[in-house]
Amino acid sequence: MDRPHVRVRFAPSPTGSLHLGNALTAVANRHFADERGGTLLLRIDDTDPSRTVEGGEQAILDDLAWLGVGFDDGPVRQSARGAAYEAAVGRALETGAAERDEDGAVRLARGGTTLLRPDGTATYQLASVVDDLELGITHVLRGSDHRPNLEVQQRIARAVGGELPQVIHHGLVLGPDGKKLSKRHGHSSVAELRDDGIPAAAVRAYLVELDLPDHDVHLDLARLRRFAVDAIAAMPDEELAATADAPVEVVPALRGARSLVEAREYAILVVAPEAVRLGDDAAPTLARFAELRGPAPERLTSDAARSIVRELKAAGGDLRSLRLALTGAERGPELAAVLVAISRDDALARAAAASGS
Repeated sequence: MDRPHVRVRFAPSPTGSLHLGNALTAVANRHFADERGGTLLLRIDDTDPSRTVEGGEQAILDDLAWLGVGFDDGPVRQSARGAAYEAAVGRALETGAAERDEDGAVRLARGGTTLLRPDGTATYQLASVVDDLELGITHVLRGSDHRPNLEVQQRIARAVGGELPQVIHHGLVLGPDGKKLSKRHGHSSVAELRDDGIPAAAVRAYLVELDLPDHDVHLDLARLRRFAVDAIAAMPDEELAATADAPVEVVPALRGARSLVEAREYAILVVAPEAVRLGDDAAPTLARFAELRGPAPERLTSDAARSIVRELKAAGGDLRSLRLALTGAERGPELAAVLVAISRDDALARAAAASGS
């Protein structure tokens, strides 16, 4: 017997950039469909004009594209499906499963849940159920904050002549303090993560790892940043250089960055460092560096750069002063990576300028 085709949906409201919890739902639905050879429908839940933000739908589409979450059908907008909701309510009225109030609203006969508002527009509960039934959804994967909706939606489905698809609730993403993730925590939306320089591959990997958590999970920023380091390390040279607005030769110094913002900061340190003038204490280290770097090729390999750093360290060299001379900063990329990224002539010129020679 053939297994039924799996069809899931992601159904955000057009309120702007995806909350990280919604992004988890999107990734989980895509992963669920892919594992089963199924399809993903994108539905825009815009039945409530008060929650619709100008540009909100496009922000969602941009976020999904950035995350690499494609959809096979849609976007289907609930605002264009009024006729389907009216027809479903008509069936419920005919069977006595729903009743019309004096003000024109329609409610379930048992429980009183509103299906149509007095102006004839569908409520979220009705629209969601009718769409799941008529658009062929087989599984609903959503956050556990929707768990209270399950029973009433099952009643609505029966009232309009169907059965609700299988529903799977997953845990929510909470802030480090255990409270609902919000802007005050930072990193609460895809847009914030993108602006903070977390690569899309890192966000996607973090969400895939969470999968469908049985319980609420705290946002693990340390884990997310480790994924970011890995993602930056795996980026092709040309892509990383373009993202950091740097020459491709500088890429070795960018690999250890914890975000793309930090990668751009590293690039500036390597390409256009602030000039420094160091004291006499730094002179022996800078002189020995010049002796080691001068005979070497214009561009160092990683092994050659590490060898120079080891030799300076073994001789008691002041590596902090060398870093300052080459980058103008006390912190930044790995020193050996800086040596790989800077040409011989630039390195010697910076060392000489810092020592005043």
